[in-house]
Amino acid sequence: MSAKSPKVVVIGGTYVDMAIRCGQFPSPTQSVTGSALSYTVAGPGPNQAVEAALCGCKVYLISKIGGDPFEQMARANLAEFDVDTDYVYTAEAMNTGVVVTLVNAEGENAACYYTGANSALRPEDIGAAEEIISEADVCLIHGRLPQETIVRAIRCAKVHGVKVILNPARPTEQHGRESSDLPVEYFSADILIPNISEAADITDQSAANIRTAKLIGSELVARGVDSAVITMGKRGCMVVDRNGADHIPIFEVELVDQTGRGDAFAGALAAYCAVKSDVKGAVEFASAAAALTCTKFGSIEAMPTKAEIIELLQKEEDAE
Repeated sequence: MSAKSPKVVVIGGTYVDMAIRCGQFPSPTQSVTGSALSYTVAGPGPNQAVEAALCGCKVYLISKIGGDPFEQMARANLAEFDVDTDYVYTAEAMNTGVVVTLVNAEGENAACYYTGANSALRPEDIGAAEEIISEADVCLIHGRLPQETIVRAIRCAKVHGVKVILNPARPTEQHGRESSDLPVEYFSADILIPNISEAADITDQSAANIRTAKLIGSELVARGVDSAVITMGKRGCMVVDRNGADHIPIFEVELVDQTGRGDAFAGALAAYCAVKSDVKGAVEFASAAAALTCTKFGSIEAMPTKAEIIELLQKEEDAE
């Protein structure tokens, strides 16, 4: 990546993450004892913004929090990582979103989300931030927000020629809706980064293996996406564009906690793409970031720096 400081705008939900480490997940009516607690600002917005900042970018977060005691905590936490919070709006009559995460001994996690003020991020909030979006190198958007707001953000970025990276997660108001009904604007994204389940929903296909992921990625590209990056957990990523498909394997690390893996991937991907147009190289860089996040407990505090990512990439090269 180059020495210049690129600009990344992240649009995503903000939550307070209460992560508890326990030996096993409790079954119904069962209680288990936790061994560690992480109480931090998290969610796709802050996590991805912090990762991009740790990769050397000037980062602006567009999000919405509640008028509660978590408001100042969120702003202060983001400021520690030099994330600009001028467009983190406050919904005075609402609570900040909360996610309670349980992490078992194998590093697997289960979570319960309360969307809170995230459901109140409106298209006019995007309009108020149009100037910073227009100046960005990349606009990274997470889909778990009101759909009309996401559409406005994509349109705004496209009007100004800003590269769009979109995770098409289910919108906050439509968890039960079929993803195949996604607005046409979603497919104007430069890079779409669904996980394998989301990608299968969008295309109404089975997601059984790597070959299926190629077919799914090809359909997404046929719908208008420049590049489809399908994340498949332990099976790595499938990168599909009009020139073909590449499988990017995962980095083998000691698994501690997978809580922030996807957000580290997205934030690092955006940081790389803000400087270079090499999507495959960006996915390798992002995969290293995701792997490093899994070696620590927590979310924001587990996000790796650019130096740590480069070190892991170099180790992998030396081992080949």
